[in-house]
Amino acid sequence: MNFPLILSPQMFLLALMCAYISKTLSGSFLNSILTQLERQFNLSTTLVGLINGSFEIGNLLLIVFVSYFGTKMHRPMLIAMGCITMGIGCFLQSLPHFLMDPYEYETTVSKTSNSSSNDFLCMRKETQIFTTTEDPSECTNEVKSSMWLYVLVGNIIRGIGETSIKPLGISYIEDFAKTENSPLYIGCLETGAIIGPLIGFLLGSYCVKMYVDIGSVNTDDLTITPADTRWVGAWWLGLLVCAGVNVLSGVPFLFLPKSLPKVGLETNMNIIEKDERNETKAEKRDITIDFLPLMKSLFCNRIYVLFLVTSILQFNAFVILFSFLPKYMEQQYGISASEAIFLIGIYNLTPVCFGYLAGGFIMKKFKINMKQAAYIAFCMSLLDYFLNMLCFLTVCDNSPVAGLTVSYEGTEQNVNMESNVLTDCNIDCNCQDKIWDPVCGNNNLSYMSACLAGCEAYFGTGVNMGFQNCSCIKSSKNASASLGLCGSTPACSLMLQYFLILSALSSFIYSLAAIPGYMVFLRSLKPKEKALGVGLHMLCTRIFAGIPAPIYFGVLVDYTCLHWGTLRCGKPGACRIYDSINFRTMYLGLSAILRGVSYVPALLIVFILRKQFLPAESNTTSFVEILPPTQLEMELSLTLTKYSKN
Repeated sequence: MNFPLILSPQMFLLALMCAYISKTLSGSFLNSILTQLERQFNLSTTLVGLINGSFEIGNLLLIVFVSYFGTKMHRPMLIAMGCITMGIGCFLQSLPHFLMDPYEYETTVSKTSNSSSNDFLCMRKETQIFTTTEDPSECTNEVKSSMWLYVLVGNIIRGIGETSIKPLGISYIEDFAKTENSPLYIGCLETGAIIGPLIGFLLGSYCVKMYVDIGSVNTDDLTITPADTRWVGAWWLGLLVCAGVNVLSGVPFLFLPKSLPKVGLETNMNIIEKDERNETKAEKRDITIDFLPLMKSLFCNRIYVLFLVTSILQFNAFVILFSFLPKYMEQQYGISASEAIFLIGIYNLTPVCFGYLAGGFIMKKFKINMKQAAYIAFCMSLLDYFLNMLCFLTVCDNSPVAGLTVSYEGTEQNVNMESNVLTDCNIDCNCQDKIWDPVCGNNNLSYMSACLAGCEAYFGTGVNMGFQNCSCIKSSKNASASLGLCGSTPACSLMLQYFLILSALSSFIYSLAAIPGYMVFLRSLKPKEKALGVGLHMLCTRIFAGIPAPIYFGVLVDYTCLHWGTLRCGKPGACRIYDSINFRTMYLGLSAILRGVSYVPALLIVFILRKQFLPAESNTTSFVEILPPTQLEMELSLTLTKYSKN
């Protein structure tokens, strides 16, 4: 019985495109909720960076196996297993929400609407100093924050599952689709790779708006809003969606055969499978014999080594910029996590798509050769670098918090941790000086708590609660305050708009330079070197950039923290407020240094190509003809085929 639809490359392409969307969706969603995980589990940015880099660890565990043995196995079945494995990883990441107690944020204000306690106010008549007494069992419950390990392990499992999808999927298309159709098919896959992150960020923006324990707590009693640094959104809900989408995307591959008739050739299926087995054996034998000579040849290739160094430096900068962009926008411009995630999806991902299309069009239209491609990639990347430097001008001052960033009189001071929290106006209020429960005075100055603002009365409940008779607030009006930090100034909001415009232009120009840059890399390798060369490139960028970059930058970010949250038993929690000036210097400065150094080997590549005699490249040569179609390294190189001429 014939199933022409199921046995067609088009059906496989549709299934693979869905797998592309699902895997990139889950990856971008996890990146969008890193700050939520930090607050949920009271983690340092260093540990959050470890979670972020754990995906690459899982990817590396199977990359060698998939590289050399995946193509001789049942590829659709391996892809199905990979999708299901990613689904299991996403589900495991969401599991802590169902095993932990409801999230409790630090606050001095009673969370129940029927409570009449006012011990969170300035109690000058009380003679007893406040002391913390906690039930030992409650302190034991805080150990459950170690459940962040579920998220770490789940991300490793997700990385393991993702390993097989791109290389095996692309090689399957190359083996059984018409050669002239391959660029179109690869283009469809890359479109899915852009759609997935866009959906992921929009999903993240939606989930972060909802409170983490929605449905199990009365949200009317909450005293925090999504803009508060203690707010935790429904991160687990999006992970469940990602788990379901990943599993469903793997189902169609279960019904696809190991081999298909080559479209356009009248060939028997058994003959195809026999030829595949013979080619795989010969390929494996050649790789085993030629491994060391190929490695020597690669490291004697000056262009390859210089490009490898350039890629490692550039990828370090890229991981830092992209992974910590939501946190940077929250801290620098005072917007909520939901708003930051939404703006990233709109202003950063959309220009990337147009940049890839424009770069491919330029290569095809003007028949760019290797030397010209090197010039284009270098000049466009350098232009993007200088454009990024303008982000140093889109600055906002530290949020004015009395005792942290400014004095109680509103004048600037050195940002020392809680050095001046207690002053004459609140020294006799018996305040908790470690709890972060900020209020905004009507003098546009924030205070760490209503007690530290010297407030003696309150009105309202929940997020509408207000405070009166605040002795530390110097105002011509009634000295009053409301819950939450004071909002950003109009000037800071304008700086955000400038930053978004620069970010969109930078994303477009950077992606415009990517295609010519890959072209230089691929054309610098001999046919026998391409498989090992691209695989080694992927391996090095992950080991020296994808894994360590978020970790070491997380350590640097932790040094800029001004106030750490306080758990029930006095242990430090997640950071509540950063020194935005130092954070900006770390974030933009380190990435600028890394990218700046990368232009040294990149410039050497341009000089080498300029001196070498490079004959004009054939206009009829396509990347499909140059690259071996059944290697793992098609993952990177074949992204260019949609732009090349058949």
